Amino acid sequence: MPSSRRRPAPVAATPMAFARAIAAAYRRQGAAPERALALAQITPAQLGKAAARITSRQMEILSAAAMQELDDEGLGAFSRKLPWGSYGMLARASLTAPDLGVALKRWCRHHGLITGDIALSLAVAGPVATITLQELRPLPPELRELSLAFVLRNIHGLACWYVDSRIPLRSALFPFPAPPHADAYAHMFPGELEFGAATASIRFDARYLALPLRRDEKALAQMLQRALSITVLQYRRDRLLVPQVRQALAAHPERAHSAEALAALLNVSARTLHRQLKEEGAGLQQLKDEVRLEKAKELLWRTAKPVKQVAATVGFRNEKSFARAFRQWVGLSPGEFRRKA
Repeated sequence: MPSSRRRPAPVAATPMAFARAIAAAYRRQGAAPERALALAQITPAQLGKAAARITSRQMEILSAAAMQELDDEGLGAFSRKLPWGSYGMLARASLTAPDLGVALKRWCRHHGLITGDIALSLAVAGPVATITLQELRPLPPELRELSLAFVLRNIHGLACWYVDSRIPLRSALFPFPAPPHADAYAHMFPGELEFGAATASIRFDARYLALPLRRDEKALAQMLQRALSITVLQYRRDRLLVPQVRQALAAHPERAHSAEALAALLNVSARTLHRQLKEEGAGLQQLKDEVRLEKAKELLWRTAKPVKQVAATVGFRNEKSFARAFRQWVGLSPGEFRRKA
């Protein structure tokens, strides 16, 4: 029996300013945007309302129609057209990379081959990976915001698709003042936002770069049928397991005594837990030791609890085995560490 519950209406969060920019791209090429707007169910009256919003699906339909009609995936922002299929070609060129870091470096390098107006680069500093977009030539003012946001969302969406994981952003920076629709950026770039920056960039946890690509040619062909969905929609699942394991071990030490118990906490199988940790270059015992060590160091430093009590709190059966393990980890006994701290 079909459910009587209504599906929630799509959230209209995409700024109408982006649709207006696409209409401007048509005018720059002496073309009319009416057909594409009709396909996306955007009326001329709605387009005229600068503060209005559209859904991600409307934006996907409008963008795809415009890129095909104008035969330009850059939507007029660059000094030469990016023919329909250009971004699919970039995705295919990186598909054989051994991990996400190599794939993104290839993508950035190959993007420079199709347009010299902007340059993209990937850099890693400690735990943070940054993709920077540098403008080498002035972009058309009426298309600049859309173009910068589109390229950064494209590479972020493709990165998520490559590893089949939601990659949370630490921050997103844009080299223009906060627009009237700045609140909409929280939907496109969830994380800390900064406007008026020197260059456009996105930052995320560098550990994602080590993840292997989970896609093949067949998956790519299917994705390219609706390629723009990776640009306008967000991934829901995060496959990076190491932070989740650390959090579970720290929050529920009494319920994470075995791989099976920990896997149940994370809603995965024990086999999947071990496999994904191996793919991320980590082991369960290693993570247990690291979490135990951090907790032990904190207790020794911030409290006056006896070493025996600290040992029991972090999961050791006796003080002697704790002291032996702590010396292996730190090179000092618990007492020596406390005195130095």
